[in-house]
Amino acid sequence: MNLKPFILVCMVPAAGFNGGCSKTEKASTPAPEAVHQYVPHPLHGGTLVKLGEDEYSIELVLDISAGKLQAYIMDGDAEDFVRIPEASFEIIAKAPGGEEVLTMKAVPNGATGETVGDTALFEVNSNWLKTTPRFDAVIKELAVGGNKYRNIAFNFPKGNDTDKKEKKRP
Repeated sequence: MNLKPFILVCMVPAAGFNGGCSKTEKASTPAPEAVHQYVPHPLHGGTLVKLGEDEYSIELVLDISAGKLQAYIMDGDAEDFVRIPEASFEIIAKAPGGEEVLTMKAVPNGATGETVGDTALFEVNSNWLKTTPRFDAVIKELAVGGNKYRNIAFNFPKGNDTDKKEKKRP
């Protein structure tokens, strides 16, 4: 009995498997972990104003045709809403005709259960906002998360984050 064809049929696949196993792999050093930079992005496409050292932020959204400015109180990453007990807060703006006081009033929302005194949304309507898409301003005082923030200067629509470095996200 001739076993040559049988031996060849068994040897060829075995050689292929063996060749695959005997391949020497070059030891590679792991690539340094890529540094991912994180820059907060406003949820509503508005302007971010930082409170403290990125502890909290306010997203300001201007509806120029309505003359309405909304302020969303957010966490430091501008991802989650933060309800506060304030009924209102003031923004002093430098408008073309002089200083304007914008009294941001709490907005209740039945769908989310937010009420005046427990909300993350504030708004004001003012005619001069219909013609002034850019202005410098100061938030006089705002309490968020047990901290009081005073005299927070910013430019609308630039915000107040003058730190040119991007931040690492934890």
